[in-house]
Amino acid sequence: MKRKVFVVTGNTGTGKTSVTKYLNEFYEMPKVVTHTTRQPRAGEMDQVDYYFESHDTFAQNHYLEQVTYDGNQYGSSREGLERAFEKNPLITIVLDTQGAATYLEELPADEVVVIYLTVSKEHDLYQRLVKRGDDVQKFMNVYRVKNTYEIHRFQRIYKHRPMLLKMMTGKKPKTRLMPLCKHPSKMIKD
Repeated sequence: MKRKVFVVTGNTGTGKTSVTKYLNEFYEMPKVVTHTTRQPRAGEMDQVDYYFESHDTFAQNHYLEQVTYDGNQYGSSREGLERAFEKNPLITIVLDTQGAATYLEELPADEVVVIYLTVSKEHDLYQRLVKRGDDVQKFMNVYRVKNTYEIHRFQRIYKHRPMLLKMMTGKKPKTRLMPLCKHPSKMIKD
């Protein structure tokens, strides 16, 4: 089986983590562990949640994409991809749409499938954010503008690589993935 990285992307609250966990649990698709220079939070484990790095060790990796947020660096490395591929030829990673675009530019076309998640109803997103304990009012004001931008970015990417991108809505990971395939390896043929 050919190697494939399934890049799960979309706006906050659209279920990226849930879909990734579903793919891991039911299809044994490991997630790519990414790197950060921030300190671990309670319960986070090195080499499981992130590779927790110093600024010096962070600089030693070969990154496909990286970003600085709140004074900390985050990135996904080629080394992290290779470690995940050692476990399974089908792997997952959660990225923002800019990171997804970078993966499409940097990796061979036959090695990337982007799954863009969105919600069909703004009310569904609102309920998810309340359940998570997010600052819903602040988020929803930003969301309306950002979501439009993210969807347009996705559509621009899709225009150039239509066979590699899938847009999904739905409430549960299983119902989101079922219209596309019964197994992720079949998704790569679509």
